[in-house]
Amino acid sequence: MSATIIAPRQYCPSLTRYERWRTREVRIGGIGIGGDNPIRLQSMTTTDTLDTAGTVAQSIRMIEAGCELVRITAPSRKEAENLAEIKKQLRTAGFDTPLVADIHFTPNAAEIAARIVEKVRVNPGNYADKKKFDVREYTDDQYEAELERIRERFTPLVRICKEHGTAMRIGTNHGSLSDRILNRYGDTPQGMVESAFEFLRICRNENYHDIVLSMKASNVQVMVQAYRLLVHRMMEQGWDYPLHLGVTEAGDGEDGRVKSAAGIGALLEDGLGDTVRVSLTEDPEFEIPVARALVERYSDRSTHVPIPVATQIPIDPFSHTRRQAHEVLNIGARHVPIVMADLSAKEKITPATLFAWGYRYSVPLDKWNITDQACDYAFIGKNTIDFEIPGTLGIVQEHGTWLTNKTKERHYPQHTAASYLGGAERHPQLNIVYATLNDLDGTLIDALKQDPTAVLLIDTHNTHGMAEQRRMFFRLMEQDCTTPVVVGRAYGSITNDDLVLHSSTDIGPLFIDGLGDGIFIADEGGGREDLVCRTAFGILQATRTRTSKTEYISCPSCGRTLFDLQETTAKIRARTSHLKGIKIGIMGCIVNGPGEMADADYGYVGTGPGVITLYKEKEVVKRNVPSAKAVDELIELIRSHGDWVEAGEV
Repeated sequence: MSATIIAPRQYCPSLTRYERWRTREVRIGGIGIGGDNPIRLQSMTTTDTLDTAGTVAQSIRMIEAGCELVRITAPSRKEAENLAEIKKQLRTAGFDTPLVADIHFTPNAAEIAARIVEKVRVNPGNYADKKKFDVREYTDDQYEAELERIRERFTPLVRICKEHGTAMRIGTNHGSLSDRILNRYGDTPQGMVESAFEFLRICRNENYHDIVLSMKASNVQVMVQAYRLLVHRMMEQGWDYPLHLGVTEAGDGEDGRVKSAAGIGALLEDGLGDTVRVSLTEDPEFEIPVARALVERYSDRSTHVPIPVATQIPIDPFSHTRRQAHEVLNIGARHVPIVMADLSAKEKITPATLFAWGYRYSVPLDKWNITDQACDYAFIGKNTIDFEIPGTLGIVQEHGTWLTNKTKERHYPQHTAASYLGGAERHPQLNIVYATLNDLDGTLIDALKQDPTAVLLIDTHNTHGMAEQRRMFFRLMEQDCTTPVVVGRAYGSITNDDLVLHSSTDIGPLFIDGLGDGIFIADEGGGREDLVCRTAFGILQATRTRTSKTEYISCPSCGRTLFDLQETTAKIRARTSHLKGIKIGIMGCIVNGPGEMADADYGYVGTGPGVITLYKEKEVVKRNVPSAKAVDELIELIRSHGDWVEAGEV
């Protein structure tokens, strides 16, 4: 296809109308990816590939959970050759699910696997390179010589895949970009895209197109920006290769789900993605229900209420810049996004009501203990408060109730758009104005621009709500309105898991794009305040807009893993979870370890059976630490760099 002319910031069919970007179909065994096919779900085995029985048994559990592609690591020739026996036993057992060989560092293993399985995944950062973190300048001739070396190394695999009808995923990882890419493009989305394109151009020169692309990173902002830039560049070229979506090293539990949903959801919301893997530090069959819950929301999304078209994109989708908002108390400007609790459905507000929202009242000491995840404001509706509130908490009431409480310290009104414009009495410091897209017309925007005390609380009832709220931000930016905005969403009777996933998908993408000065999640069913609080803070942490706890960059287990990741992650979390703002990478092997350490403050990487290497950022500090002592050594490393505090001192 010839190059086409697209808008400078275009990366999807529409920012206001849900429409899946139509890619070419790539056949992988008996299933298709892209084209008119549904979004496919996949995961990866965690067993030793030489353990045939264990790998077959785990693959069957994954398939029965709904896995449509089973990925298996092939780190050497032996594992690649054993894929034939694994495939044979699965087929004998009646399972025809396509198998994918995961390759790092070993082209000879890839060439064997490509003759056996339906798809191979290669990492362009390490297929023909070994990372040395060399700093050097490449002349154009030297760079071209490097590309020729890669071409000679990679072309045999392309030809084997073409001959055998084997598909390929060119999977860029932010944590394992080659030194060549890092030195020319930096540790950037642009570098990630160019890393894939180096290999993609070789495939195209061989007229081989059974290709899927991915841009994975543990940093959700980088991941989203890289995929968008990839699609933008493909649109410019007239290319249409399918996308595999994933956030690598997302972690476990709620944190892993929030992080995955925010990143993957940001792309699904804009119609991008043909296959998904949610990478959790859990058994692979548990990844599938999470992936399914994310994907199923888009089965009927195209029927949503129409949203006015955006003629301009006032944000840069390929980099993060926070929208300019002026300061209203501790909202907007330089302040981190605030968290607002919803206590409006409570029959009575007592000090115990605030416990789930980070405020612990001690009766004997008559004082408040405020945690790192304490909400900044509480919306109490028509309720009133008859006790001394914590000094860091603001109270928001419906306007009519506030009128009888307006002399109370740190009590503020919530207005409807109509009452706000109708001359209702205002607080001299802060007025929350509730509005939907239909409310946000020129009259309201003009009034907001004249009011230094106003903060918008935006809501939506649209099935395609993230896009509608984004359109509200665009409308404000088009009119040069710098009023701070709290992003609000309400959820009814859904499961705990869906509450976490849906809110992360609906709200997370806005913060990824620098849109939002606060977050307000309303659980209309009630009774889950602690979950809602953790989720709100988790979304801000995952999108890197507010840090309130230790972040764990933990890879999912696979056959390369050199220790029990789940057990080790739990041990490290138990010892370090009180450290606010520290990022700890926990990697099962060296494939992504050194690269991802550049995004973490400290790293714990398996480098051999029973031995660990510890990192400070991307620098090796200690090698060959016995795993029995490694957690203690990690603590000492954190202590030696001045980042350790005792749990009781936090």
